[in-house]
Amino acid sequence: MISIKGLTKKYVTGKTDFFALNGINLEIADGEFLAITGKSGSGKSTLLNIIGTLDEPTSGTVTVDGVDISALKSKAVAAYRNKTVGFVFQSFYLEPSYTVYDNVELPLILAGKVGNNREKVEAALEMVGLKHKSAEKARTLSGGEQQRVAIARAIVNEPSYILADEPCGNLDTVNSDNVMKILCNLNASGKTVIMVTHDAEDAFKARRIVTISDGKVVNDEKTA
Repeated sequence: MISIKGLTKKYVTGKTDFFALNGINLEIADGEFLAITGKSGSGKSTLLNIIGTLDEPTSGTVTVDGVDISALKSKAVAAYRNKTVGFVFQSFYLEPSYTVYDNVELPLILAGKVGNNREKVEAALEMVGLKHKSAEKARTLSGGEQQRVAIARAIVNEPSYILADEPCGNLDTVNSDNVMKILCNLNASGKTVIMVTHDAEDAFKARRIVTISDGKVVNDEKTA
């Protein structure tokens, strides 16, 4: 369960205060597939980054499974990012000279799990349909394949929450559909998926849509 209360994020530009988030209150239940939508600059990516501890709030709290993540120390933050959440970004952030296998294994190594990782890595690659590409260099893959590798990397540590920021933003329609099917399958398997998107069609594949405007929640609805 993620509980967000009174969340603000303020930036000071000269003599002007700009609120990227301005009093967000939101509850996200375990097992949800939530799409966060809104115009560019509405604050949706800022909200996702704070949930993922990639950014810090100015005020308010984000409690994940009973833990106030804004109060975590650096080591606890690193553990949270590695074990509790899996990140998927619009840019894939793969190591181009690494093999597909090595890219997916990296979070396990960072968690101190060296050796005997093959079963977990291959299971993650199987989930995204790329087990047969495990020995190839990441730079040789298409954009859609690279995003699927990024998803495999995000899930290899079996996190509870998948945070996806515009995961289809750099993809064509076919590859976008493939990525959305994977995210839907992950949600069906029990993962909580929180996705930022500007694409209405992708948003309606989620189970719930929260719309943000000027740093505030202006609509919260279940999808059909």
